[in-house]
Amino acid sequence: MTETASINRTALGAGILCYFIWGFVPLAFQAIGHLGVGPWETLAHRTVWGAPTALIFVLLAKQWGQVVGVFRQPKVLAWLALSASLIAVNWMVFIWAVNSGRVLESSLGYYITPLINMAAGTLLFRERMDRIGVAAICLAVVGSVIQAVALGHLPLVSLALAFSFGGYGVVRKQVQADAQTGLFIECLLLAIPSFFFVLWLEHQGAGHFLASPATIAWLIASGPITAVPLVLFAWAARRIPLSFMGFLQFIGPTIAFAIGVRQGEAFTPLRAISFVFIWGGAAVFTYGAWRRSRALPSPVVA
Repeated sequence: MTETASINRTALGAGILCYFIWGFVPLAFQAIGHLGVGPWETLAHRTVWGAPTALIFVLLAKQWGQVVGVFRQPKVLAWLALSASLIAVNWMVFIWAVNSGRVLESSLGYYITPLINMAAGTLLFRERMDRIGVAAICLAVVGSVIQAVALGHLPLVSLALAFSFGGYGVVRKQVQADAQTGLFIECLLLAIPSFFFVLWLEHQGAGHFLASPATIAWLIASGPITAVPLVLFAWAARRIPLSFMGFLQFIGPTIAFAIGVRQGEAFTPLRAISFVFIWGGAAVFTYGAWRRSRALPSPVVA
């Protein structure tokens, strides 16, 4: 019992830490943006430096043989190429959004994401959705419609982030590879063209990597900032109940929401109402996850 409790506490700590990192990530990419680095160059460095970080975790997990095996399976490699494309879209939109005064819209996107995953599970994998799930999605839809009215247009940033990350989850569900292996190959597939793009920028005199020690440090740090929380998430998700993860996943967008408000982004009463509906959907989703986890047998830790 003591060993099991210790594992659960460690896993819970890992889950909390990964979502706290994700919550404060906007500040890191804003710092890079303030140094004059554009979104495309930031994305390129994020993948270039993310690959060696992911490789370290592969080696620690002793999964190099699995990496080699993936390259011998064209179908698995194709799925990972698709997931890499989706996560690149997600990262690009996010980097652009937090440097364009749209942190609130980005937080909205990540509140919607788990509800998108729920809908995708029902439509694509024939998973059963109960009335609690339907209620959660309906609240999120109402909140998104109100957000569109408040903005005067569709919350495209929020929808792009939610659907790209939701699509990423759907694709990764098809991949027969562990989280560390998949992340490394995704980063590697993105890092190869990104490396040549960075070289081209530096050759043209448009690159910022050598502009200052601070720029070098921030761009290199973008790799671990990307890879570490993903690995923490994958490790924690296998060891703590679904209800806990369902609650923890709203830590990140809540921190981002507070950052957006603190930075003075427009937060009108109508926009506040939209977030009330989104938070309501998140709360209902978490309650549903808690109920489902109560119905499952307790896991046995060997």
